[in-house]
Amino acid sequence: MLLSKSNNLRTALVCAAMSLALAACQVRPLYSDSAPNAAGVTTSAALNSIAIKDVDSRVAQEVRNQLIFALSGGAGEPASPAYTLDLGITSQTVSAASIQNARGNAGQPTAGRMVVSSLYILTDSSGKQVASGKRVATASFDFPLQQFASLRAQRDAENRAARELADMLKLALAADLAR
Repeated sequence: MLLSKSNNLRTALVCAAMSLALAACQVRPLYSDSAPNAAGVTTSAALNSIAIKDVDSRVAQEVRNQLIFALSGGAGEPASPAYTLDLGITSQTVSAASIQNARGNAGQPTAGRMVVSSLYILTDSSGKQVASGKRVATASFDFPLQQFASLRAQRDAENRAARELADMLKLALAADLAR
């Protein structure tokens, strides 16, 4: 009888401790407009107020275009941005498999991976760094025997990796601005 009272008390204490621990948790949607961040701005409004600096390569421009569309919902860049995003985009083709093809050319690549990476720095209107980080996206593709088809497959892989990288950057920026 004494043992069961001890177990009941222990169970009650564990339940009370768990309820206090759960009460301290704060869970909210990342893109919620109802819960502002520490600066009093909602995450979606902060994402809409990001201007992205110009870039210098085709793949970087693809990432930039996709990111502008993702951040603004298709409305374009803001007229008076609160934040500025500086992107450093690099792309690299990596041979994934080399086998002998039907024409007897040994060692030619038959499959590849397009690796697109970005270093980003987010600054506010006063020039203070708000966030920074690195994201990497990959896309696989095949090297067909025809030269044009091979170039087109590589370009399509660049576009897929750029789209994926833009999505990763949007998520990273939303997480950074939610803090």
